[in-house]
Amino acid sequence: MDNKRLRIKFICFPMFFAVVSLLSFTYAQTPLTIEQALDIAEENNPDLKASKLNLERYQQNLVAQRASLKSKFSLDLNPVNYSRSRRFDNRLSQWYTNETLNTSGTFMISQPILLTDGEVSLINTFGWQDNKSTVEGVDNSNRAFSNDLYLRLTQPIFTYNRRKMELQQIEFDYENAGIRYALQRLNTERSITNQFYTVYMAQNNLAISKEELENTEQSFDIIRNKVEADLSAREELYQAELNLANAQSAVEERTVSLENAKDQLKQILGIALSENIEVTAEVEVSPIAVDLVQAVQSGLNSRMELRQREIDIELAELQMIQTKSLNEFRGDISLSVGIIGDNEKLGNIYENPTQNPRVAISLAVPLFDWGEKKARVRAQKVAQTIAKLEQENLRIDIELDVRQVWRRLENLRTQIDIAEKSVRNAQLTYDINLTRYHEGDLTGMEISQFQTQLSNRKIAYAQSLINYKIELLNLKILTLYDFEKEKPIVPIRELIDVNY
Repeated sequence: MDNKRLRIKFICFPMFFAVVSLLSFTYAQTPLTIEQALDIAEENNPDLKASKLNLERYQQNLVAQRASLKSKFSLDLNPVNYSRSRRFDNRLSQWYTNETLNTSGTFMISQPILLTDGEVSLINTFGWQDNKSTVEGVDNSNRAFSNDLYLRLTQPIFTYNRRKMELQQIEFDYENAGIRYALQRLNTERSITNQFYTVYMAQNNLAISKEELENTEQSFDIIRNKVEADLSAREELYQAELNLANAQSAVEERTVSLENAKDQLKQILGIALSENIEVTAEVEVSPIAVDLVQAVQSGLNSRMELRQREIDIELAELQMIQTKSLNEFRGDISLSVGIIGDNEKLGNIYENPTQNPRVAISLAVPLFDWGEKKARVRAQKVAQTIAKLEQENLRIDIELDVRQVWRRLENLRTQIDIAEKSVRNAQLTYDINLTRYHEGDLTGMEISQFQTQLSNRKIAYAQSLINYKIELLNLKILTLYDFEKEKPIVPIRELIDVNY
């Protein structure tokens, strides 16, 4: 009965692996390197796409703001305006009937002045009118062309330059969006690298499990032959059967883990979950010596988060200017000069021109605000202090992070050497004890322990190599310096030019 159950099991397992192999052949896997994964994420990663779109939005805002500083041309037309009304003339103290038909158009060129927040405009209004009035039965009429051409200057005084400040804020927003995009790229590179090597380790673990299964099958065949020849006790066959079942179960379990890890990687990359992939990587590393002082200095000089804190401080200063302008004493000056001409004939419109200078000054004088301005200024000073404290704390955090990663790298260099020696020793130990097992000096449970030990040592060695590569990547992101290539890195391929 036991032999029959055993034969059924070992007929099913080859069929299972045959089906798995057939499916793998049917759905050809796409080999994927870490460089290819990063390129795919550049186009498909949802978070990276959103950050890039946000950068583009701020870029267009900056383009629009700079376009608003250029000369504007406008044309306003009033094709037809007709009215008939009864009016009272205060000068003559009498009523009169007025009928008017006119048409006009205004062409204006306005140029903002960024330096002073003023605006200069050239305005020309051209029109024609047919005007009739009836006063106490006497009809008066006028039909003529008119043209009003003048140059106007408007200038705010006793206040800050709002137009210039608005441009600065948009430039800061654009630069900040560029920094966030660059940081998102680095974070995406980190997450993809971690998940990529998770898939790689799952593939490696599966390969080790398959190798362990092959060794267990060989051991099973040997002990089965011995039992059938009455050279070993039947209990040894039961133990060998259990070892084989455990090895087959480990293969199935790690196959599931591999597929789950692949799905997570495909989600990060932004590709279809139905696509079949297989990662390929060179995990052989040559541990390098990293100068801690250089690493810390590079991080403090290059980290984009520090520039973000500087932008926050500068924005807080701009906000302080705006806060101090609450209930401010301010004024506006408007100056214009030009000529007006009118005539029944279009060609003689400026035969007798009239000059029309205009001057206007307006002032806004605050009286009492119940302490609103003073309280808001104090609140903004607190915000400035917070921004400076965050900058100082960030510098400390950067140095701490760099130091911690540097220490882990130094420790991993030692762990890699130890893990490599452990694999070599475990392999030699397994080979020696496998010979003893074939000769009947060891039980199935004992050889299984040596097999498990060898598998664990191989997994630990591969994991130590991957841990080192990931920590080296973390150090590169923390310092923006590639210690393998010995050169600083630029986190954004398309360099952001704020003078776009």
